[in-house]
Amino acid sequence: MVEKVRNIVVEEIVRTPVEMQQVELVERKGIGHPDSIADGIAEAVSRALSREYIRRYGIILHHNTDQVEVVGGRAYPRFGGGEVIKPIYILLSGRAVEMVDKEFFPVHEIAIKAAKEYLRKAVRHLDLDYHVVIDSRIGQGSVDLVGVFNKAKENPIPLANDTSFGVGYAPLSETERIVLETERLLNSDEFKKKWPAVGEDIKVMGLRKGDEIDLTIAAAIVDSEVDNPDDYMAVKEAIYEAAKGVVEEHTQRPTKIYVNTADDPKKGIYYITVTGTSAEAGDDGSVGRGNRVNGLIPPNRHMSMEAAAGKNPVSHVGKIYNILAMLIANDIAEQVEGVEEVYVRILSQIGKPIDEPLVASVQIIPKRGYSLDVIEKPAYEIADAWLTDINKIQKMILEDKITVF
Repeated sequence: MVEKVRNIVVEEIVRTPVEMQQVELVERKGIGHPDSIADGIAEAVSRALSREYIRRYGIILHHNTDQVEVVGGRAYPRFGGGEVIKPIYILLSGRAVEMVDKEFFPVHEIAIKAAKEYLRKAVRHLDLDYHVVIDSRIGQGSVDLVGVFNKAKENPIPLANDTSFGVGYAPLSETERIVLETERLLNSDEFKKKWPAVGEDIKVMGLRKGDEIDLTIAAAIVDSEVDNPDDYMAVKEAIYEAAKGVVEEHTQRPTKIYVNTADDPKKGIYYITVTGTSAEAGDDGSVGRGNRVNGLIPPNRHMSMEAAAGKNPVSHVGKIYNILAMLIANDIAEQVEGVEEVYVRILSQIGKPIDEPLVASVQIIPKRGYSLDVIEKPAYEIADAWLTDINKIQKMILEDKITVF
């Protein structure tokens, strides 16, 4: 068997490492943010369709469900419990194979079920019977299964369905790690058991100026879990203390933590919601407007604007290459000595095997005292190994071993 020679370029990049830059910004939209809800539903639908395609036909058939719109409803929250008077509207769209050799495949039923199951886990106080309407308008497609199998046999490595690129970087900075871990803690099962009043719509914004960090947290509080302003303030204090613990774990830099800064107790203004998400009161959401595949929105870094959630895990490079770039970057940063920062960009060409990108660019900032000479070969080998085993990413996705937002 002839070994493939891939277009992998490893080079030194000259730029100031993020930790040494004077200003760093990073954001994470929590799982209950309307944009994250759209991403989560899109991805849940894709995974449900993929698993059912495999169960019935032994192969994932074509689909892209990366078009989800969350249209905000209307609510009247109040201490002790308010009400949603206009439900959140969620539109599922995109494309999926619905006819297979003249046999009907229940795309809409699977999609709606997957969306409901995701919402049930992601937004605990959302009543699926009264607070939300889910409408599936996923477009139809049909296939000749024999033709699909023949094509897969001819091309065991899928062909890219687009000319697109994916981007990844590593390691995370202190500020990035704090932002990511703060939201994860506040939305963890353990924290929710102690503080059920904290909703899932949590946005964390990190700013580092020199050696000082400002952490701003917007957390929707569930009105039925707080009877009065004193209860509310106790929940805010718990959020503050939890974030403080994350900060102390990851940095020694002086850090200020702000929680729900729009509150104005004198005017009776508090961030309370009926459901735990701002989508109940007019905030809308769309796939791709939120976190990148590493869970962050990092303007100091290279990143792709591609929406990964909901794209098929077989040949859609807009999904696969963003995940792949992140995994390659992580492994290089963790396994290769002397790497300060690494940035990976992978470009596909439509119709070409996904394991043979037009280019896989690996740009490295070496640590002081290290040269590219000792870093280049192991970095190349890591990128090449991941490209050789690229179908592993599909398996990781379907086994829920990786998230995309």
